[in-house]
Amino acid sequence: MSRKAAVVALTALAPISWGSTYFVTTEFLPPDRPLFTGLMRALPAGLLLLALTRKLPQGAWWWKSAVLGALNIGAFFPLLFLAAYRLPGGVAAVVGSVGPLFVVGLAALFLGEKPTVKTLLTAVTAAFGVSLVVLKAGAAFDMVGVLAGLLSSLSMSAGIVFTKRWGRPEGVGALALTGWQLTAGGLVILPIAFLVEGAPPVLTGTNLAGYVYLALGNTAISYFLWFRGIERLSASSATLLGPLSPITAAVIGWAALGQALGPVQVLGMAIAFGATLVGQMGPRTPKAPAPLESFSSTERNGQEVSMDLEGSGVRR
Repeated sequence: MSRKAAVVALTALAPISWGSTYFVTTEFLPPDRPLFTGLMRALPAGLLLLALTRKLPQGAWWWKSAVLGALNIGAFFPLLFLAAYRLPGGVAAVVGSVGPLFVVGLAALFLGEKPTVKTLLTAVTAAFGVSLVVLKAGAAFDMVGVLAGLLSSLSMSAGIVFTKRWGRPEGVGALALTGWQLTAGGLVILPIAFLVEGAPPVLTGTNLAGYVYLALGNTAISYFLWFRGIERLSASSATLLGPLSPITAAVIGWAALGQALGPVQVLGMAIAFGATLVGQMGPRTPKAPAPLESFSSTERNGQEVSMDLEGSGVRR
């Protein structure tokens, strides 16, 4: 297996893991507490990673971590849950599947990644495949829900692009950077959750097991893999792994919950998965983006060496 294929395979584990969120939420967690669930996913995972890495941001990385945490977690989770509550699940998934198109535009603006016809067609094809998997006839459209879904996709798309743009500070691993973002995002959600939903619910053993899975496997490990993947793939390649999430959710729903999976859904899976594979075919090494601020050659070389050395370890 080539190095790029290994990077893609490990990064793909993140959206595959996120595809299990619906099953865990419905089967293990208390109902009608989406913001509390988002808080329990992000903040404990972030604090755990901070304790493991024992590194805090320095200088400009205080505000950069806050921005990335808000985009990738703090704004994304509440908007995503608002869309999920205002829209049928299929409509919410289709609205969310436009994310790759946002990434293409933002990457062209901030990373200098020139959009190609192939990338645009692949993103549209993936969204079409997702729609076949999840969209039901007669699905209702709520404009507040649609707007929330679009903003959640835009938020995470901007998070992908700026994660790629800013990279990591010298001497700081992706695990620490993940902890910074999850903690910052969790702190954004914390007051919103208590203002909107009130005090935390009484938790059962089943609830606790669900939250442990979401915090560790579904969030800490998955976002670690995701941010490391963004670092080594082009922004468009990374975001085109996103359709694996609704595909996984549909398969789990069929296997574990007995939900129908007909020929149209299977065809949609094949189309979305094919588009995902095509989205990974490109130059072996993506063009490095121009730095946001000027660095000395010594600082730039030191950062590259640090990233290369860390790349030899276990992937996110």
